[in-house]
Amino acid sequence: MHTGSAKAGQNLAGRREWIGVCVLSIACLIYSMDLSILFLAIPAIVADLDPSASELLWINDIYGFMVAGFLVTMGTLGDRIGRRRVLLIGAAAFGVASALAAFSTTAQQLIVSRALLGIAGATIAPSTLSLIVNLFSNEAERNRAIGIWGTAFALGGLIGPLLGGFLLQYFHWGAVFLINIPVMLILLIAAPILLPEYKSADGARLDLLSVLLSLATVLPIIYGFKHVAADGFDTRHLLPIGGGLIVGWLFVRRQKTLPDPLIDLKLFALPAFTASLLVNLAGMFFVFGVFLYQNLFLQFVLGLTPLEAALWSVPSSIVFTVMSLQAYRFTNRFGPVRTVLLGLVINSAGMFLMSIAAYCESLFGVLGATMVIAVGFVPVVLTTTGLIVGSAPPEKSGSASAISETSAEFGGALGIALLGSLGTLIYRMLMDGVNVAGLDAAERAAVKTTIGGAVETARALQESVVPAWLEAARQSFSTGFASCCLVGMVTLLVLAAIARKIYARANIDEQAVASAH
Repeated sequence: MHTGSAKAGQNLAGRREWIGVCVLSIACLIYSMDLSILFLAIPAIVADLDPSASELLWINDIYGFMVAGFLVTMGTLGDRIGRRRVLLIGAAAFGVASALAAFSTTAQQLIVSRALLGIAGATIAPSTLSLIVNLFSNEAERNRAIGIWGTAFALGGLIGPLLGGFLLQYFHWGAVFLINIPVMLILLIAAPILLPEYKSADGARLDLLSVLLSLATVLPIIYGFKHVAADGFDTRHLLPIGGGLIVGWLFVRRQKTLPDPLIDLKLFALPAFTASLLVNLAGMFFVFGVFLYQNLFLQFVLGLTPLEAALWSVPSSIVFTVMSLQAYRFTNRFGPVRTVLLGLVINSAGMFLMSIAAYCESLFGVLGATMVIAVGFVPVVLTTTGLIVGSAPPEKSGSASAISETSAEFGGALGIALLGSLGTLIYRMLMDGVNVAGLDAAERAAVKTTIGGAVETARALQESVVPAWLEAARQSFSTGFASCCLVGMVTLLVLAAIARKIYARANIDEQAVASAH
């Protein structure tokens, strides 16, 4: 980890820096909102544009795909030509793409607009995080600023559906995109005044072949895992994943031969960087996987409507938001390493409580366990994010930020796909011997394949008494949910032990990290 003279009490930030963080965080909030704001707008879009099933899938997914694919390129580009410049270009493009999406008249036009939004959005996360590193030389203040930055992401996921619902109540569905434009205008006006410019001194050019290889690595892998999550495990989904891994191998080989690689592989030789990246990815893996199960559990097992499930989830979302704002206190009090290790243990305990609650089909148990997970998860993710960008040299912090965000995308996609597949496997094994007499072949297949199929089949039959096979389906799903949580509990404890050894080898104690930068 590179060191400097910024210690506690020195080089404290002023009002300009904190206002700058607020501006950056609002941009992150909009970027995060656009991942979820379309959820409630889909029926209106279907009625207006009449997309095919495939087009509807791409309308939903293309934004996230493009963000994931272009994060590394945009982060490295910021290091080369200036992080503020890339952010401003991205903000302008985000505003234009939002207008194109809002006034789309065909499904194909909306897909293209959402793709452009994703490419522009990929400039926001790495640029804002690396600019925060430039704004704050004091470690304690930087931890707090990263917490505010992380809060914006948490709030974006919470506010997106709520704001989308409000706008759809009174306006055309295009309003969910038009809301982006005034925020991006504020960023374009305020950023040159509040934010410093920073770029690498050598100003090396981007290797375009590396850019293409990075896209051909990330996009097929994310695509494959998302389809595994949506459709269940199928060998045809292994083709894009396998293809992406092969291209990834070619990408790594090329980076080793370039004097100015797109990703500096020397970063992975830094123990603090690699350990923090691993912890960050694992945290996203299990939290995204568990939240997928939680949403399905609330609706299919407990029978809540989507609105009721969303309202019951608000308290735990508030805990996530509050913890994002307060996580810096833990890092500054206990030091980054102890915060990460303690957070992993708390997260593991939350997974254990979640497994019990899921098996017992307890609403309050599941929501309480989610709050415990939030208490452990948020400080871990924000602290490891700080360690990832802090362990990289200043001229590589944009690239490091992008790697951090890309690992989070991979972690979330992997968690949803792999834990979803594990739970589905357990569900099908437990349902294999369940008596489904009275159902035709298609209904039997639906009941024994997924909990969603079982609930929809029971709803279509409109029987006054809950079928015995539906109760069995709910218990089978809950058992699969509980099993995935137990896997998470054990894995997080093992990860804590591994991370402890790596951090110790790197001599990252509280004093060393407090003197970083």
